[in-house]
Amino acid sequence: MSYKTRLIKMAIKWTPTKLILWVANINLKGIAELTDFSVDLDAQTAFVQLKLAGEDEAIEICLEGFGIVSDGQSCQVTLRYAQANRLWLDNILARIVGKTWTIPVPPQLAPHIGLVTDLFKVEEPKPEQD
Repeated sequence: MSYKTRLIKMAIKWTPTKLILWVANINLKGIAELTDFSVDLDAQTAFVQLKLAGEDEAIEICLEGFGIVSDGQSCQVTLRYAQANRLWLDNILARIVGKTWTIPVPPQLAPHIGLVTDLFKVEEPKPEQD
């Protein structure tokens, strides 16, 4: 892992949740309100809770085992587990979980793709011991 990757991971870890919520809610004004957010790049987990405008109940999404692998021309995105508290969203997530999705590398990201793949490196699940 490069020093740049370590610095970025530390910055993400140390960024206050209140700051993330504040910035996100400025951008989502009138659409949704982000009420909770957490991400752990080392554990490859993320949690998002947001309230859509006009809705009473918040939507919660849990992601685990996400990562990116690149060959320079394209990226392969993987997601091992995803769950939401809405049936329709759970059904959408079920269609993408456990698959590898190939997407092209955007030209503006091409010089940084090595850093991005190092930051979101796919970790193999550890076998459970009896």
